[in-house]
Amino acid sequence: MSELRGACIIGQSGGPTAVINASAQGAIQAALKADCITRVLGAAHGIKGVLEDKLYDMGKEDPAELDLLQYTPSSALGSCRYKLADPDVDDTDYKRILEIFKKYDVRYFFYNGGNDSMDTCNKISKYMQKVGYECRVMGIPKTIDNDLFGTDHCPGFASAAKYIATSCMEVWQDAHVYDTGMITIIEIMGRHAGWLAGSAALATWAGFGPDLIYLPETDFDLTDFLEDVHRVYDKTGKCMVAVSEGIHRADGTFISEAKTSATDGFGHAQLGGLAAMLADAVKLETGAKVRGIELSLLQRCGAHLDSLTDVEEAKMAGRVAVESAVAGITDKMVAFACTRENGKYECKPNLIPLTDVANTEKKVPREWINAVGNGVEQAFIDYVLPLVQGETTAPKENSLPRFAKLKKVLTTDC
Repeated sequence: MSELRGACIIGQSGGPTAVINASAQGAIQAALKADCITRVLGAAHGIKGVLEDKLYDMGKEDPAELDLLQYTPSSALGSCRYKLADPDVDDTDYKRILEIFKKYDVRYFFYNGGNDSMDTCNKISKYMQKVGYECRVMGIPKTIDNDLFGTDHCPGFASAAKYIATSCMEVWQDAHVYDTGMITIIEIMGRHAGWLAGSAALATWAGFGPDLIYLPETDFDLTDFLEDVHRVYDKTGKCMVAVSEGIHRADGTFISEAKTSATDGFGHAQLGGLAAMLADAVKLETGAKVRGIELSLLQRCGAHLDSLTDVEEAKMAGRVAVESAVAGITDKMVAFACTRENGKYECKPNLIPLTDVANTEKKVPREWINAVGNGVEQAFIDYVLPLVQGETTAPKENSLPRFAKLKKVLTTDC
């Protein structure tokens, strides 16, 4: 394929992670090195930045600050939850995107996000093909939920899993200080897939973790739950529970979803408050001292506990997306193909069609969850343990994290 010269846009979307900026770093630095990419632009707040013509000139950033992105949590360029309409129904946004692409001669578009973001990426890719505008579009995976189809795992998941496991181990120690009874319920993110809550099992595997773990892959019954807690508490005087925010009844309704719950831009109900809700039920049932803990945003922005494996793979995903597009590939997402044989872990990039991954969720295999649905099997531990390996050497100033400080020079100011 002949060389395609032009600018590129890199955007971040959806919920942030501790390593999404590592992917941005990998993509930005690779794009700055590519001779055929004439200008590297960052979209302010994802696709909204493209629509609003709010683009940063990444070539004006200090290279040392770009290096610090790998240690900086959240989305440095800004994120959004904006759903593009079906172009066959309403192509207004797409015409505007094409207008902006032509204005800056954008011939490469890289979008870093999860399920909904890959849907956005896919729609833009197909629209550009339809109207005959040559632009290579690549998706860069990101989600702590680890529910993207076609990839062994997603950048961001491993660091969140490490944070969750470590936090559970620390809470376990605190909960066992006194010789009085105590029940602890820890709420962990995960709407439809239980990868994060399942990761709490690493703490149990290490000797200091939850007695019970509930994932959204199985139906949740409050009566069975209370019986499980009673059994453990009556035997040991303590009980720790890890529960996914997305646990649901047999009819599919979320335990924690209010009837008037707000939704995000993609129609997903906002969940939360589950730990407190279950804590109230357990206290009423047992009369014991009960603490409900919601890890909330901490589990996706705790960069101080980053997995080095996760950071390096996140950078690889961004770099490979750019290198693949420059080589002539388009309409793909960078996925991971991994092996875990004889105690050796290996991860290689693998490109899959955007159409295959968009809006498709990957869940924890049922055989990795125990028969009664209150814990995980060894296969889950074997899967996640290699992903949390390694420590970063993140720089500090005055013993506090030194995060990237970007200038964010808008193209309109250049």
